[in-house]
Amino acid sequence: MNDTPQLGIGIGWRPEIADTVEALPGVDWVEAVAENLCTGHLPDSLVRLRKRGVTVVPHGVSLGLGGAERPDAGRLADLAERVEALGSPLVTEHIAFVRAGGALTASPVLEAGHLLPVPRTRDALRVLCENIRIAQDSLPVPLAVENIAALINWPDEEMSEGQFLAELVERTGVRLLIDVANLHTNKVNRGEDPAKALDELPVEAIAYVHVAGGIERDGVWHDTHAHPVTAPVLDVLSELRARVAPPGVLLERDDDFPPATELAGELTTIRETITAASARAGRREPGGMCRTVPGDTDTDTDAARGRLALSQTALLSSLVAGTPVPEGFDPRRLRVQSHALAAKRAGVVAKVAPDLPEILGKGFRPAFLAYAAHTPMRAGYRRDALDFAESLLIEGRPEDSAARRRLTLWWRERAAARPPRRATRLLRVARAALAGR
Repeated sequence: MNDTPQLGIGIGWRPEIADTVEALPGVDWVEAVAENLCTGHLPDSLVRLRKRGVTVVPHGVSLGLGGAERPDAGRLADLAERVEALGSPLVTEHIAFVRAGGALTASPVLEAGHLLPVPRTRDALRVLCENIRIAQDSLPVPLAVENIAALINWPDEEMSEGQFLAELVERTGVRLLIDVANLHTNKVNRGEDPAKALDELPVEAIAYVHVAGGIERDGVWHDTHAHPVTAPVLDVLSELRARVAPPGVLLERDDDFPPATELAGELTTIRETITAASARAGRREPGGMCRTVPGDTDTDTDAARGRLALSQTALLSSLVAGTPVPEGFDPRRLRVQSHALAAKRAGVVAKVAPDLPEILGKGFRPAFLAYAAHTPMRAGYRRDALDFAESLLIEGRPEDSAARRRLTLWWRERAAARPPRRATRLLRVARAALAGR
């Protein structure tokens, strides 16, 4: 893959640290979350960076390439528009599913609100390969896909992470975005050896590398992107550099942003880690690349989609709607994952609707987590914020009358003339139950 662009050292561009990113020394490129960009009104900061010659790579989070359904044509078109607006040399997404249900299962669509791991099975690989080919054909530049962090194990997996990625590259020619923090996460949470994964995957297919921080709680590693990069993650980066010189390395930070000096220090540490590891760097012969799957037919893939849809829907329903734990999963880990999804929702809702935590104060987070425990997200985070506020008002909350008046006014300005009465709410629940049969 000699046409892979040489990116250098970069950092994730976020609106909260836009000025800091512009001022940081030695930043060769940035990555921006694609869904947070409007092609007709790019942030001034990104426009200035591009004029300086800084490469901007859009990073998608909502395609759900690992899901049972084929990629949505509208989402692909939006991603392609962002690529062209930014003049990017490549675009990236995740090996994950983010929604389940729908036509393949004759059930309502469920949204995870976050990235969930695909099972490393032949069925999942067959579906993922076709979805990636569809995406590749729809995008104007090469696609790279990222390995994700996982809190849970799928039962009856047939391949290791390295084997799964190697076969994916061989079948599709897709590039890889390797997140070394996610490899470390899977070491702690799933008992997987990052060095073994690096030995098995085709390192020559790497487009670039992510480095990020996290924290361990109760024996579980949480890939927070809100903590400093740890030594074990840098060790995995060193292991990777000993095998190949990655075209780019990027520091990710999504929350609890530190001062500019700390970000600069982390970038320096990444550079020093790469330099030190280059002394023992080795080379591997490139593997063969092909774009067909011998023996696969449309019928094979359609059948695999149906089986994958059922298993992913059962898992996601357990995580976001409280249905029984599917057979073979660890109930404790599913509780951890369910809480993590709800916490992620709470955090994003607080950002897209900052008035809610202001109105509710310390009661916002516990109230939202209680709401999320039995109410799946149905149409994105802004709709989620409205539904949450509606549920509180129907219950006569918050108890403080002034706060309740403020919440009512906030809801009316964004949703309707008045909150629905209890009878209307019960009717909606009944209709949803009938639709789900």
